[in-house]
Amino acid sequence: MRVVIAPDKFKGSLSAPDVARHVETGLQRACGGNLEVLRIPVADGGEGTLDAAVGSGFARRSAVVSGPTGEPVPADFAVRGRVAVIEMATASGLAVLPGSGAGAAPDSASATGASSLGTGELIRAALDAGCRQIILGVGGSANTDGGAGVLQGLGARLLDADGRELPLGGAALARLAWIDFSGFDSRLDEARFVLASDVDNPLLGPSGAARIFGPQKGATPADVVLLDAALAHFVQVLTSEIGPRALRAAEAPGAGAAGGVGYAAIAALAATRRPGIDVVLEFTGLAERLSGADLVITGEGSLDEQTLLGKTPAGVARAARRAGVPVVAVCGRTTLTPEQQKESGFRQVYPLTSLEAKVETCIAEAGPLLEQLGKRIGAELPGLVPAGTAPAKIACTKEPLNV
Repeated sequence: MRVVIAPDKFKGSLSAPDVARHVETGLQRACGGNLEVLRIPVADGGEGTLDAAVGSGFARRSAVVSGPTGEPVPADFAVRGRVAVIEMATASGLAVLPGSGAGAAPDSASATGASSLGTGELIRAALDAGCRQIILGVGGSANTDGGAGVLQGLGARLLDADGRELPLGGAALARLAWIDFSGFDSRLDEARFVLASDVDNPLLGPSGAARIFGPQKGATPADVVLLDAALAHFVQVLTSEIGPRALRAAEAPGAGAAGGVGYAAIAALAATRRPGIDVVLEFTGLAERLSGADLVITGEGSLDEQTLLGKTPAGVARAARRAGVPVVAVCGRTTLTPEQQKESGFRQVYPLTSLEAKVETCIAEAGPLLEQLGKRIGAELPGLVPAGTAPAKIACTKEPLNV
């Protein structure tokens, strides 16, 4: 038998590659001989997108860039030929804020002062590597700067009325007078960008970047008002510099993604927004690699109604359904009803909470618990695949396939 394991991360517990590895360990323990396993970690365009790219044959590259508050941080990106995959969270995410590793929470200062500068610097590193098609996966950002930092990282200068460069962060945009694009990287003229994001919020207003996502980044109610006004001013100045497309871009679905990085990508880089899961499944080649599979295992930390709106497991289930391959899901917990599970295409759902009732234990012991679920799936394989597919005795290879 051939099994494809294509999960997303279990946020706060395990990366997608680790999830796949633990599930396979349990599967192989349960089988009695020849089970072929193909691990394909996937993501929905946010955190984990880089792992999915590397797991699909992209080469990992590293650069030292400016973190959300200007401090140098090492950040990876992925390259295959002239295509680059950039996960902005590695350079501009909440996880790389100073002190975040020690459990420090974002606060008002970081919410108003954090920048996407490092993401622009990562794009420049990809251009240096010869890439001209750039997939920008957004999510988990610390900034609410409208992507102004991205433009700075690519050579633009943001100036106040006295011709002085603005400090980093969204709040400073309230003092923006003009943008000097004379140093903007000329290689961008031949580059094409894809904005991989499921967020369809506009940049401004009640559904905008500041009001919806700012509080998650430490913004107070007063900060939200300040940031929204500063972003509106940024739109006015950028429109005066590059024309009405900058004004239209503020209303585009996805402009509010990643603190407004979606806006800068659409307005200044002419990015095409696509659902993150579609982009990731395309560059991983999942549809083609399902050929000959008997079962697909996908999953994520929480399987709930948000999953049904385009998250990774739903995308994998759609691909499996098109290929005529049954699919099951593993997860930390699930709130889906049996009817929702069936409508989504999952033959069975295996939550960690079926083994351990305490959620905190599921988070801390996700690896071993996933191995137990893998054993359960292995034991139930004959009933999960279409009739006549599963042999009476399932055997596993000594060396599993890995990508």
